[in-house]
Amino acid sequence: MAKSQWKVDPTHSSVDFSIKHMVISRVKGTFHTFDAVIEADPEDLTTATIEFTVDVASVDTRNADRDNHLRSADFFDVENHPKMTFKATRIVKKSEGEYEVTGDLTIRGVTRPETFLVTYEGQGKDPWGGVRAGFSAHGTINRTDYGLKWNTPLETGGVLVGDQVQVSLEIEAVKQG
Repeated sequence: MAKSQWKVDPTHSSVDFSIKHMVISRVKGTFHTFDAVIEADPEDLTTATIEFTVDVASVDTRNADRDNHLRSADFFDVENHPKMTFKATRIVKKSEGEYEVTGDLTIRGVTRPETFLVTYEGQGKDPWGGVRAGFSAHGTINRTDYGLKWNTPLETGGVLVGDQVQVSLEIEAVKQG
């Protein structure tokens, strides 16, 4: 199959994360507003062009005070850095439908290489005659590498917010043209 343009269907896709809280549990969150430029043959992603953009002000952890703190200069600083971006630079096929996608991740004006495991979930025709493809992506980043260093020490040891952020994407994309 040849490379085609694909548009993310945001109503059937998600950008989620989880992070340790107080060393004893995990807090989960999502970003509601995101988009991507994808040019790919879904059955062979090694030649794909992938650029992903997330509106960080759309963060939602189901707690308004925490979300507002995440938007502040202590964390994402959305006033000065409204977008988080990822641009793939290298895609390696690991096995059938499994890829390591490395790219430049930019958060809060800091760009670093990160690698995510991407699974091609398959494709099919939708009831309206379009073609859709599904992808799952998972990885872990260190938030402090991007200047998200705010924290508070705990009386019992450790800190309030962990450094390692687990990232999970579920993407349904619609073939264009």
